[in-house]
Amino acid sequence: MSQTRTTLITGGNSGIGEALAKQLVGEGQRVVSVGLEKPAWTHDLLTAYRADLTSLAETRAIAEEICRNHAVDCLVHNAGMILPNLLPDAKPEDILALAQLHLGAPMLLTQAAIEGMRSRRFGRIVFVSSRAAMGAATRSAYSATKAGVHGMARTWALELASGGITVNVVAPGPILTDNFWGIVPKGSEQQDKMARNVPVGRLGTREDVAHAISFFLDERSDFVTGQVLYVCGGTSLVGLGP
Repeated sequence: MSQTRTTLITGGNSGIGEALAKQLVGEGQRVVSVGLEKPAWTHDLLTAYRADLTSLAETRAIAEEICRNHAVDCLVHNAGMILPNLLPDAKPEDILALAQLHLGAPMLLTQAAIEGMRSRRFGRIVFVSSRAAMGAATRSAYSATKAGVHGMARTWALELASGGITVNVVAPGPILTDNFWGIVPKGSEQQDKMARNVPVGRLGTREDVAHAISFFLDERSDFVTGQVLYVCGGTSLVGLGP
């Protein structure tokens, strides 16, 4: 992005969101972070809010507050949870919780920001989805809601294109974040085996995904909308093996 813009990042306090926030402020861009916690670091260009985006009421209130105080040009919906379970132990309640977090929250945030984006005839909306949207064991609720993200993003891309607003999706494969290590022990043989099963020969980093997101945020990417970019080391082609 050549001129100074304001990017709202959900889950900007850790993982991919934190990496993107640091990249953007390093480039002189303004960042607004919202998540369960505020970032552990500060910067003159960083403003942080705390909210539980699984709560409809909290999300609606924080969306209105943020867009009242900031002219949001770009929205990156990165916040997410996995809630893994094989089918016999899966709970419909998990689908409802993840649907609010992965779909309801970005809808409310975008609705609050959309008037400003349209008035400036510029907007960038980027969802952080997952390769698991293609299917993955233990991911019933997660895969279903992440696949829903792809459909919603494509719908918004069509609805918002005439206003100078693009909507795209970055779908990471296995990325070394706390979410990943919450399921796969850090430094374990399981982690090493997963890395060997990735066609490029390694697991992804937060910065790999932040770099892809920044492409969609760029002003020069205005002819790219409704797309899903897999940042997965090739695992969207072959999976991760047994």
